[in-house]
Amino acid sequence: MDYHHFAALVAFAFVSTVTPGPNNIMLMTSGANVGFLRTIPHMLGIIFGFSFMVILVGIGLVGVFQSYPVLHQVLQVISIGYLIHLAILIARSKPSHSDKNDYQPMSFLSAAGFQWVNPKGWTMAITTVSIYNTTTDWRGIALISLVFAVVNIPSVSIWTYAGKQLQAFLQQPAKMKWFNYGMAALLLASLLQVL
Repeated sequence: MDYHHFAALVAFAFVSTVTPGPNNIMLMTSGANVGFLRTIPHMLGIIFGFSFMVILVGIGLVGVFQSYPVLHQVLQVISIGYLIHLAILIARSKPSHSDKNDYQPMSFLSAAGFQWVNPKGWTMAITTVSIYNTTTDWRGIALISLVFAVVNIPSVSIWTYAGKQLQAFLQQPAKMKWFNYGMAALLLASLLQVL
């Protein structure tokens, strides 16, 4: 991969990971509810889970979806259902500083697994492998995966930190409740790209 191609890949990876989507909305929600440190396993799950997904998409899942398009449709239905479920959990969670704290940040494994039902994640992985791995070489796939892992570090940090900064503003339980409602609505709105 030449320098210009690599620079374009890095730019695409950063823009696609830092823009709003299900992962970033949930990170901001977690940062606002439980802070930066308790959200780190969620952040790491996104970083490693998505990078692993890129590798698997690159070595063959694109071909499976082309051969069996119904599998892609089934995955979309599962993804939509799971995002609706997460939006409901976010909307119903109690503020972390209330007497009854029921907000639980995603674990590393949950966040890594979530990448497989994240519509934006699938779109990013398939697009990236299709455009930037023109030689269909395993080294190209590994490089793409590594670029996303590195670029995801500032992206997930920005969104979690933004949520953490909102904690001071969201000290009142009513404000936190409306924030969680808003984040749940944004999570549902992120489905518009797959509907």
